[in-house]
Amino acid sequence: MARNASLGDLEQAVMDVLWSTDSGLTVREVLAGLTGRDLAYTTVMTVLGRLAKKHVVVRQQHQRAWWYRPASSKARFLAGEMAQVFAEAGAARSDTLVELVRLKA
Repeated sequence: MARNASLGDLEQAVMDVLWSTDSGLTVREVLAGLTGRDLAYTTVMTVLGRLAKKHVVVRQQHQRAWWYRPASSKARFLAGEMAQVFAEAGAARSDTLVELVRLKA
C-alpha cells in the first residue's frame, strides 16, 4: 500500500477501507474492514473524526449512527497532494517530476 504524506498510517488504512466501497460506512463497518489490526472502536471513531476535521471524509448522521464517506475519490485526493508537492517544489518542480518518473521505472 502506498502511503500518503499527509495521512498517518492508520488514517491511510481507514481511507483505503472507505475508498473500497461506493456507499458510506459506519465506524463499526470501517473497523471490520481494517483486517489484521487489533483496534478499539473508539480509536477508529477518533481517526474518522480527525479525517472529518481535515475535510478528507464527510460524515452524516442517520438515526443514531454516523456514516462516513470519502470527500473525494482516491485519484482526486492524490492529485491534490501531488499538486501541493509540486507547488512547494518551486524552481525544483522539473527535477522533482524527473525523480518521480525515475521512482516509477
